[in-house]
Amino acid sequence: MGFLDTLLGRSKPAKPDLDRLFALSTAALTLEAAAGFVPTGLGSVCFRAAEGGAFARLQRDVQELLDADEGPKVEISNDSYGYTWLLAKHTPDDLPALVTDLHAVNATLESGGFGPHLLCSLVGFRGPDDQRLALIYLYKRGTFYPFAPLPGDKRDNALELQIRGAVGADLPFEEDLGRWFPVWGAVF
Repeated sequence: MGFLDTLLGRSKPAKPDLDRLFALSTAALTLEAAAGFVPTGLGSVCFRAAEGGAFARLQRDVQELLDADEGPKVEISNDSYGYTWLLAKHTPDDLPALVTDLHAVNATLESGGFGPHLLCSLVGFRGPDDQRLALIYLYKRGTFYPFAPLPGDKRDNALELQIRGAVGADLPFEEDLGRWFPVWGAVF
């Protein structure tokens, strides 16, 4: 960071730390105790697919890696914004395996030179009264935030703030609430 950046109040963004994903296992225990939310066994990685054979080969390798176990196959879909979603499924009681799979996808894309194409990773939870919740890791910021959708493309902001308060000691949360963007099409 240079003198001009300091003078103008600019700061360097936090570098992504993929190992922070492993803190989701601890946060899940806190989340269940504090708010009654339990993992769904569903998690996703969202990225913008790059053109070319190298990326297609890497995406195929990632899918084969995750499909190698005897669990359900990985699903790949595209949303209306041009992002690709890779959905991994595990049993709800095997959150560590799900987080490991999400970490493997992120690390493989990053090591292949496609880190700038990563947008976020998320893990789904269900709460009392079947309320949906996702804890989302913003790759470029190295932080988490909750997303609690309601019917009709609305969100439960009060619940999101409550969740931040409940698991804020377990995960580094995004301070700028303007960056808590909704992921309406995500499956969790």
